[in-house]
Amino acid sequence: MKCNVCSNQNSLVFEGKILGKYNIKYYLCPDCGHLQTEKPYWLEEAYSTPIAAEDTGILKRNYDNRIITAAVIEGFFNAGAQFLDYGGGWGILTRLLRDDGYDFFRYDKYAENLFARGFDYRQGCKTELLTAFEVIEHLPSPLQTFDEMFKLSPNVLFSQPYLPAPFPRIGDWWYYAPETGQHISFYRKKTLEYIAQKFRKNYVSFNDIHLMSDKAVTQEDFETVIKNSQYIYLTQTQKRRSKIAEDIEYLKNC
Repeated sequence: MKCNVCSNQNSLVFEGKILGKYNIKYYLCPDCGHLQTEKPYWLEEAYSTPIAAEDTGILKRNYDNRIITAAVIEGFFNAGAQFLDYGGGWGILTRLLRDDGYDFFRYDKYAENLFARGFDYRQGCKTELLTAFEVIEHLPSPLQTFDEMFKLSPNVLFSQPYLPAPFPRIGDWWYYAPETGQHISFYRKKTLEYIAQKFRKNYVSFNDIHLMSDKAVTQEDFETVIKNSQYIYLTQTQKRRSKIAEDIEYLKNC
């Protein structure tokens, strides 16, 4: 089986049970370090409910991502521009960031927009920064999706824990999430460096938060912003005007 990132030959490394019933194979790429499942024939079943019931951390995660995203915007991007949350689920993060005054929109092929209705992606809109939290572990074709994201924005901020080395087996690493069947791609640092180089992007990473960008952000500056994200968020968002009232008027006139 070929690696779905670098196309080199993978090696079968272990098998595991997902959705409580399917025994599937996991393949590791010796070149780029990517770990992937066999062809995921079970995805339609896994996504019968796009947001898994086991995702009990969804609200806290979106709150934390709100703080990180605002800090990265304030640190490196034009805070008055438009932004896009890719794989935005129910629209929680989009709504939170609009509440804080950032012109965010949502894009998701599968989940219903419950909290940011009226603010889905508008074709052709220029996007300063695209966020993709809890997205790339779901990808059967990572390069294809990164290409799609970079066509929407030259700058992508996303989350992903690195695959540990030596690689753990099912039951030894929580991030495999075999009970949902939705996590099918796992990455090491060199995997993401390969992807960034493929698209000619600057790549920086800290604490499971990654930025691939046209901007020459240094590793030191990125670490500083992530470490101080709470302070940056609190000081900068106080200066911004919330879009709550503005959005009410917009939705009334739709």
